[in-house]
Amino acid sequence: MNRNWKDGLNLLSKVTPRRAWNALQVVGSYFYSKYTGRNTHRGMPIAISFEPTTSCNLRCPECPSGLRSFTRPTGMMEADLFRKTIDELADTLLYLIFYFQGEPYLHPKFLELVGYAHQKGIYTATSTNAHYLTDEKARLTVESGLDRLIISIDGTSQEVYEQYRVGGKLEKVLEGTRNIIKWKKALKSSTPHVIFQFLVVRPNEHQIGEVRQLARELGVDEVGLKTAQIYEYEQGSALIPTLDEYSRYRPEADGTYSIKNALVDHCWKMWHSCVITWDGLVVPCCFDKDAHHRLGDMKRQTFRELWRSPEYGTFRETLIRSRSEIEMCKNCTEGTKVWA
Repeated sequence: MNRNWKDGLNLLSKVTPRRAWNALQVVGSYFYSKYTGRNTHRGMPIAISFEPTTSCNLRCPECPSGLRSFTRPTGMMEADLFRKTIDELADTLLYLIFYFQGEPYLHPKFLELVGYAHQKGIYTATSTNAHYLTDEKARLTVESGLDRLIISIDGTSQEVYEQYRVGGKLEKVLEGTRNIIKWKKALKSSTPHVIFQFLVVRPNEHQIGEVRQLARELGVDEVGLKTAQIYEYEQGSALIPTLDEYSRYRPEADGTYSIKNALVDHCWKMWHSCVITWDGLVVPCCFDKDAHHRLGDMKRQTFRELWRSPEYGTFRETLIRSRSEIEMCKNCTEGTKVWA
């Protein structure tokens, strides 16, 4: 079932000499900074996440979109802002993720944006709850050139699925998946690489084997088992799995919980990627869901200006000096997926 090698070859096909040289500069400056403790940065981002919209149709309990709890404005990304940014970065950018918060397919021009990046030879990916993958949208998705489609499926029965995907219908997810697989075959397309992403929480941990079997039956390329970020984890949560390998948190002797991973004073993401919100704000990573750390604004400056700005430099210096000074980093664990 696992067809990673085809997806890997597809990603490699996007590498140009200029993108490879840019990646070498970024990697080199990251390791130099890590081992010297001095902020040094060269090159432009290897990967970027764009937020098509903050809107979502579901009410997931650990998601700001689902909880409608944003303090920042909600809206849809303007196509002109997107194209302007892509035009500036296309020569060096390798990987583009159409997701931060919200459901990307709610953006009326989402697949047009995907097509624009595809024409620039950039590897494109998105994550969806699959409720809008109608037959027509599935065909347009395949035709857009989207390289990777992550489908969130957090249960193999409606009863379990809706405990986290509040307001969702599992049958819609399965229907959307079938539509994508059908059009891949009809159009003889190897893309998008379809992944079932299973967020492992206590209510669904007993269905891990079942989601793998379901993926095989439907012709899904890959299954990703993802650990859940819990905002209020200290006193425990009904969502924290009992299976230790799928939990970011460990129980302590006094009944409280702590994060398992050590908080080290470096972060690869701060060197190779960032997130651009629907209204053009640039924030460090996907943990800054409310855009508290605003390091630039694509409506007012070029990306190169903000990427090299004093604000970005100060943020990286703080991270190297003491990552614990940055509040959002305290509940961050990198490498939180187990691919199956």
